[in-house]
Amino acid sequence: MYEFEIQNMTCGHCASTVEKAIKTADPEAFASIDLAARTAKVETRSDPAAIKTAIEKVGYPSSFKQV
Repeated sequence: MYEFEIQNMTCGHCASTVEKAIKTADPEAFASIDLAARTAKVETRSDPAAIKTAIEKVGYPSSFKQV
């Protein structure tokens, strides 16, 4: 599991956009978005860098760490 810190995620629409980006990068991923903490916990077998790229491609700078 990876935790992504997501900058500029401020509303429900933002969270939905981030979740769709994660699913685009890995349709099998499970994502739990925490809007208040501006994080997403993602269970994936894909390269987390690819998910980070997908999140950033829709306009949200991010970083991740394995948890």
